[in-house]
Amino acid sequence: EKPRDARGTLRRLLGYLGDYKVHLLMVAALTVLNTLLSLAAPYLQGVAIDRFIAGGDRAGLVRITLALLATYVVGAAASMAAGYLMAGVGQRSLWKLRRDLFHHIQGLSLDFFDSRPTGDLMSWPTNDVDAIGQALTANVTQILTSTLTVVGILVAMFSLNTKLALVSLLVFPLMVFFTAVVGSRTRGSFQQLQANLGRLNGFISETLGGQRVVVAYNQQETVKKEFASRNREVKRIGTRALIYAMLVPPLVGILSNANVAIVAGVGGYLVLQGATTVGTIAAFITYSRRFADPLRHFANLYNNLLAALAGAERIFEVLDTEPTVVDDPEAETAPRFQGHVCFEEVDFEYRPGVRVLKKVSLEAKPGEMVALVGPTGAGKTTIVNLLTRFYDPQGGRITIDGKDIRRLRKDSLRRQLGIVLQDVFLFSGSVLDNIRYGNPEATDEDCVAAAKLANAHGFITRLPQGYHTDLRERAVNLSQGQRQLISIARAIVADPSILVLDEATSSVDTRTEAQIQEALHRLMEGRTSFVIAHRLSTIRNADQVLVILGGRVVERGTHGSLMAQRGYYYNLYMSQFKGTRGEGYEYVKLLPGEPTPRPRRLEGEGGEEANT
Repeated sequence: EKPRDARGTLRRLLGYLGDYKVHLLMVAALTVLNTLLSLAAPYLQGVAIDRFIAGGDRAGLVRITLALLATYVVGAAASMAAGYLMAGVGQRSLWKLRRDLFHHIQGLSLDFFDSRPTGDLMSWPTNDVDAIGQALTANVTQILTSTLTVVGILVAMFSLNTKLALVSLLVFPLMVFFTAVVGSRTRGSFQQLQANLGRLNGFISETLGGQRVVVAYNQQETVKKEFASRNREVKRIGTRALIYAMLVPPLVGILSNANVAIVAGVGGYLVLQGATTVGTIAAFITYSRRFADPLRHFANLYNNLLAALAGAERIFEVLDTEPTVVDDPEAETAPRFQGHVCFEEVDFEYRPGVRVLKKVSLEAKPGEMVALVGPTGAGKTTIVNLLTRFYDPQGGRITIDGKDIRRLRKDSLRRQLGIVLQDVFLFSGSVLDNIRYGNPEATDEDCVAAAKLANAHGFITRLPQGYHTDLRERAVNLSQGQRQLISIARAIVADPSILVLDEATSSVDTRTEAQIQEALHRLMEGRTSFVIAHRLSTIRNADQVLVILGGRVVERGTHGSLMAQRGYYYNLYMSQFKGTRGEGYEYVKLLPGEPTPRPRRLEGEGGEEANT
């Protein structure tokens, strides 16, 4: 696969160097100086042979030897200075590119992440940027040096002897031909290599993240075989790319040596004819050898540039991706919400043509608790995803306190929403940092107070460093219940107006559930709350229970009224009471005095598969 716009990608990539024009001018000046001095050396060697060695002028030989040493020393110093400056420019440009990429990704909508493998997300700021770094730091000076060297050598050779210069150029077309043909094959291989590395990284990340499941189901051999297959593919493509990349230098070397032999033979004949001198032939042989070096460099530079363009094109595709959920140009900052939430005939689809929500309407008055019940894929989580504006609906509208949430700034909307998920995500850092994540301006005292309200203070103080205990990646050194309590403390310190509790107690033991429920009751007091729970015992006191099936609200009411209707909710509740399982649900206890008729088996009207 070739870059769709190689020139445009290269031009855009070089644009990252534009802020450092003074540094680049200094690099160019030092590179020109180094190149001119390196080109002067063969000429001085020829002069030494013809004038001083052949003429027996010892004093002149000493002078020209010192001049040669000076050209080498000054040239080396200029090269080192140019490399130092270019390294700084390259790293600052990479810093800016990584910053732009990460900042842009943070502003993208969740549908972008839903459609990309984790490996690609990891590969962009690492493998791809590293390939670009190689191009920016080394290739820029090399391209300038090689270009100047080729031009300078041609000028020098034609100045010394036109016939020998024309003889030296006989193999030049072959060098260019091999470089172009092999280089075209190298481009596609490097692009495939970058893509496969991204997929391999994604597999590694997914496997290591689910290592407990791998071990629990004794799947180590399976994942090793899958890794071996993917790794073999990377090896195959990488080997092919490197073989192509390594073909040009030896081919150019063979042609270069053949050229030297031709120049020596023809030059020797011209010396015998008295048409030139030995010093000129010596200079020509040196120039001929050096003439091949830029071509070798061009081949390597071309390969590096191909790898950089492959990575840059992927990065620029991300930078050109626009978020699908954006603020209206006239969006206003949301005031403090009272918490009156309305869904009005809301339709939504993750993929065109596959509707997940169909004409969903609901109303939650300030301070009410609304429970969402239904099988997996029914649309429960989609409802709260729309409330938080992770996505926008295709039809209908959602209002808070009478204002369409699409007319409110996303940041001011989400600042007033507190979310407690079943799969709690805690970041590396201290316990205190993770609680403060809900409100960066919260003081240590605010965080401790929130932890006490969340029933987390007790176990936190028993940790080795208390609130300053560092949590490992994903807080694997804490239990599921402890992570859940910290997430509740994080929501408390945020002081939200509206709460979203997504199956917040479905993966903990009974004792921990009681602690979490007590903390949640404190958190929900006076706040509008949307609760998704598989344990129906947690929602019996809800002001409203909405039963979602196939993206529609099929039942609504209180726990008591729905039990009296003896519909889907009633059968689901009774199936749990009898110890059987509805789809994805767990056990609960009945309230005193509730009827206990024999439940019928649920047929379970299935919802559409969706990201819910």
